[in-house]
Amino acid sequence: MKRFENQVAVITGGANGIGKACAQRFAQEGAFVASLDVTDELNQALAEEIRSLGVGAIALHCDVTDPESIKAAIDTVVEKWGRVDILVASAGIYTGEPLVDVSLQNWKRTIDINLTGVFLTNQAVAPIMMKQRSGSIINISSMAGKTSWVASAAYSSSKSGVIGLTRSVAMELAPFGATANAVCPGNTLTDMVRGVAGKVGGMDGKSGEEWLQMRANDCPMKRLAEPWEMAGVCAFLASEDSRYLTGQAIEVDGGLVMS
Repeated sequence: MKRFENQVAVITGGANGIGKACAQRFAQEGAFVASLDVTDELNQALAEEIRSLGVGAIALHCDVTDPESIKAAIDTVVEKWGRVDILVASAGIYTGEPLVDVSLQNWKRTIDINLTGVFLTNQAVAPIMMKQRSGSIINISSMAGKTSWVASAAYSSSKSGVIGLTRSVAMELAPFGATANAVCPGNTLTDMVRGVAGKVGGMDGKSGEEWLQMRANDCPMKRLAEPWEMAGVCAFLASEDSRYLTGQAIEVDGGLVMS
């Protein structure tokens, strides 16, 4: 079943990880896909992969911290397809450092990409969805937006901010028939999480693989997530089955925060 045929999905951070999995999932279900990323080579490869499925796709260079870059990208999408039905704001970074070592530069960079970038992309597509009187915004937060651990001050702050932003956006879009929700992934096997494992694991005298196994053991399901599992939740939130669901921050973490 192609739930999103003739719909337009915009994915930030689409070249890697959860963003890439979302781009692939929406394309498989018939959506036209615009992937926005700063990693041009990987982004172009993704667009070519999607086009090989017989679905329209474009790869756009976009820095989510730059309002003009976002405006240019969204303008290109609207010029090509005339609308935006789905936004998945997935672009993000992790810069894990102990509190006393966090530089102001790294703090600002994390907030700029993880929170301000989500704000700017939401702001850019909101008027389009309000005019259409339909649409779905899905912001990728994290379980770190609801809990925290050592060496995550900047990251947890940014992801908590995404949840608060999402609720406000949901309130403003609701009268126009559009929704906004946040997805809060647990540890997911992406390049970013593997990088985190190497860095944070080293602080505890563990290898990256040992740290990942420890995190899996912390989870009631005793495993880490795959990116496609996050994409499935995002697809649900963009579908007709979730039209009365908005302003939520959904933990997709194998029960980790609960436990």
